[in-house]
Amino acid sequence: MDRLPNVRLDVSNGPENVLLVRETLMGVAETVGLDDGGLCDIRTAVTEACNNVVLHAYSADGGPLEVEIELLGEATHVTVRDHGEGLGRDSRSAEEAEEDGGIGLPAIRALTRSVEFAEPPGGGTKVSMLFATPGVRALAQPPADPLDPPVLAEVDGSATATVSVAPGELAQAVIPRMLCMLAARARFSTDRISESQLLADALVAHAAGSLSGTHLTMAVRVEPRAMQLRVGPLIAGCAERLLVDSDVQGLGRVLETLADSHRVSSVDSHDTLTLQLRDPH
Repeated sequence: MDRLPNVRLDVSNGPENVLLVRETLMGVAETVGLDDGGLCDIRTAVTEACNNVVLHAYSADGGPLEVEIELLGEATHVTVRDHGEGLGRDSRSAEEAEEDGGIGLPAIRALTRSVEFAEPPGGGTKVSMLFATPGVRALAQPPADPLDPPVLAEVDGSATATVSVAPGELAQAVIPRMLCMLAARARFSTDRISESQLLADALVAHAAGSLSGTHLTMAVRVEPRAMQLRVGPLIAGCAERLLVDSDVQGLGRVLETLADSHRVSSVDSHDTLTLQLRDPH
């Protein structure tokens, strides 16, 4: 691929994360003006592919679910990837799995322009779906990104969800939606969920000038009554500027005001801004 996809979402294969994927697709549809019928087709097919990862890809311990969305104007390409047992599990092909309804192939094939099932290097299954999306608004395509994939400091694999998004207007629709859902999962109060959305809105509105690369990446770790956000990769020295730029009349610096704490860390001369949100009530 010459460039990164517009959206990449990395989560575990827990069933609750299928809702995150569906909410991400809603943010994409809102940004490009995809009609309800087109969104319904994409959400249904992608949900089927994700549910297959939830139900069949791994043993009881689970594993990663990766979703990539690439906007091509009159078409939208969505890839769902796991690193599980692959199509050859129990010596069954994808076509054989279709016979007992285990993979949702009839729905996926009916709703896509084309679909391809593959076992990529490293194992697992990759489902590549191409959807016709006529009449949508074209977005500025991100160029080849020197950070492939984007790198955040101090990410240790414990993130509940990691999302990379470009361009900025797409991030404005996707990231606040995602953060609200994760705040609800953390059992935040209604007021704290609203504040989490306000923080996400301020973050994506001011991040563009601070990014080192084309994509805004956010890694979120959810715990009971707490969330940790790691945001970047940022140009060295620009994390503090991002805090200053989030100043809103009457609210002050939104990121500092709404986060319980923050810190800046670096990797490969790029900064990562870490925000901690809590809701003890």
